[in-house]
Parts: sequence; structure tokens; C-alpha cells
Amino acid sequence: QVQLVESGGGLVQPGGSLSVSCAASGSGFGIITMGWYRQAPGKQRELVATITSGGTTNYADSIKGRFTISTDNAKKTVYLQMNSLKPEDTAVYYCNAYLEVRSTYPYFRKNYWGQGTQVTVSS
Repeated sequence: QVQLVESGGGLVQPGGSLSVSCAASGSGFGIITMGWYRQAPGKQRELVATITSGGTTNYADSIKGRFTISTDNAKKTVYLQMNSLKPEDTAVYYCNAYLEVRSTYPYFRKNYWGQGTQVTVSS
């Protein structure tokens, strides 16, 4: 059974930095893409950043130049380093993993979500 376990987040002042991480636990799968989405109160969930197993990244325009996504494929972990944080970055950040499940045959692909971690940017 695959689970995404998030850590990090919290409260930070505007202009500050914060990081979140997400580890995919379990076995019998391969990572296609991992990433982060966020959802602010009253708004829809939106893409923050994604990274493929090959290292190709994709960022939302609103966070380009401020956030950096990275992975440790051996640890099946994705990281999001957030710098120059703004109040509008306040949201629940959700880890996402698009995996190829290999525990049964034929293999299949499935999307997984973490439980979410709160990031609050406020003075």
C-alpha cells in the first residue's frame, strides 16, 4: 500500500523561507512524477511544482524564481524549498505522486495524494 507522508510547513513571516518534504512509503512501484499542489481557503487546488523521475521540472508562474522542487529518488522523497514567501502563498500544500504500480500484473498507473500540510505566511 502506497502512502505519501508529508513533513514541514508551519508559520513564517513574509520574506521568510520554509521547506516541505514528502516521502512515498511502500514498495512495488516506480515514480513517474512527484509534485506539490496547494489550496487556499475558498479557492481551488492549484499546481505549485512538479518534477519527473528524470528531473524535468514544471513551476507555476506565481512561484517561479522563489520555490525550488527537488527529489531524492533513492529515498522516494520530493522536497519543496520556498523562499521569499508572501502572504498569498498561505495554503494547505498537498504532495502528489503519479506512480506506476508494479505489485500486480499488468502494471497500472495511479495518482496518490498526501494529507496536506499547512503553510501560513503572516507577520
